[in-house]
Amino acid sequence: MATVSQCFGAAAALSVSSVNSRKLHLPSRRSLPGRKASFFVVRSDAGVSSGSNSKARRADQLITNAVATKADGAAASTASKPGHELLLFEALREGLEEEMARDPTVCVMGEDVGHYGGSYKVTKGLADKYGDLRVLDTPIAENSFTGMGIGAAMTGLRPIIEGMNMGFLLLAFNQISNNCGMLHYTSGGQFKIPVVIRGPGGVGRQLGAEHSQRLESYFQSIPGIQMVACSTPYNAKGLMKAAIRSDNPVILFEHVLLYNLKERIPDEEYVCNLEEAEMVRPGEHVTILTYSRMRYHVMQAAKTLVNKGYDPEVIDIRSLKPFDLHTIGNSVKKTHRVLIVEECMRTGGIGASLTAAITENFHDYLDAPIICLSSQDVPTPYAATLEEVTVVQPAQIVTAVEKLCQ
Repeated sequence: MATVSQCFGAAAALSVSSVNSRKLHLPSRRSLPGRKASFFVVRSDAGVSSGSNSKARRADQLITNAVATKADGAAASTASKPGHELLLFEALREGLEEEMARDPTVCVMGEDVGHYGGSYKVTKGLADKYGDLRVLDTPIAENSFTGMGIGAAMTGLRPIIEGMNMGFLLLAFNQISNNCGMLHYTSGGQFKIPVVIRGPGGVGRQLGAEHSQRLESYFQSIPGIQMVACSTPYNAKGLMKAAIRSDNPVILFEHVLLYNLKERIPDEEYVCNLEEAEMVRPGEHVTILTYSRMRYHVMQAAKTLVNKGYDPEVIDIRSLKPFDLHTIGNSVKKTHRVLIVEECMRTGGIGASLTAAITENFHDYLDAPIICLSSQDVPTPYAATLEEVTVVQPAQIVTAVEKLCQ
């Protein structure tokens, strides 16, 4: 079943042939400098309140300052590179549009995804181009249209389901868990479920960050479902295209505070690997595993760490299920220290699963206990100052690395 859920497909009765018509509208240990070697990752702009706009400004400021790579001049030369610049939400749209043009079985469904253009304009213009049945507006009923998308995938379509906000998918948890994740197995392999479920998350005051964060751990427990989290325009487009082409159900997590992040991406077609982590910054002293918005908090902290004489290796795990244990393992064997930084809740979160996986597979390579920095297990406060206290900040990352490398 090929369904793409945009949250954070046409009706099952549609035939595959009908959807293409507009009428249907491991190295040796290295010591730290001066240390012994034994020491050891809603709506559209028209409907967002002023609080959301202030968050966007905060996000822009964070991203602008979050540059920490071994080649600091690389960012300055971005404008001279071939390709074209896109915001993250535009990269998602470009990937979606390319796949709809390539494959007539790809369709989109969700609230306001049609002529309104989607709550964050990810589907803007697609209804005019591909018709009202390939870009299907639905009632406000997440359980109904998610189930419809899964049924459409069973008939051979490749639906993309957008839930407007990842937290709203709690209303469709039964369909995602008992249908989307299980049908391939309970049918003896008779049905494939190529469904993509996607949508924004991670906003506390506006959309309830605790819902989005907990959903990551909820969905991770469902068998038969892959999970990925985009963090840049480049991997947003590449992961979107890969998720649509996958014969497995895929949940694509997007962070709304990254939607206005701009990057130059290639003009030629590319597809990212759904099960591959990204090496953001090679290093020697500690492995920092992170994903989504926390990638930028980590890179901001890395600037301070480098100035203090540390050489952190930063990995954006991207694949939340399954983990890329090859990339992660090679890094652990090199640095012998692991720090996990996430926005997910601490109890039962992605970090907890990642800690267990590293301990089971690479325990003998660790020179210090794994440290996991997560959001606190409390409802996300409405006040911005209190909200920031519940989410990991760069200063905490610096302190954790210093503790690991003592």
